[in-house]
Amino acid sequence: MAAEGFSNTRFLTVSEVAEVMRLSRMTVYRLVKAHDLPAVRFGRSYRVPEHAIEDYVQHHSTLADEERADKQSDKDPS
Repeated sequence: MAAEGFSNTRFLTVSEVAEVMRLSRMTVYRLVKAHDLPAVRFGRSYRVPEHAIEDYVQHHSTLADEERADKQSDKDPS
């Protein structure tokens, strides 16, 4: 059953992820090492599921919105 879920999953190399996210390859490796960006290791290289990039961006942009809202509420004494 788990194999069926991977049949439609597209895996990207670290270089491809770096290009899509406009980051350095080293930053992508750091995200993978920190378990912030899920990846699968094939031999000596990592592959990142395409949906993981979308999930990462969505999660972190939500955090940024919350932080902005918190800062704004600290400025407004109402």
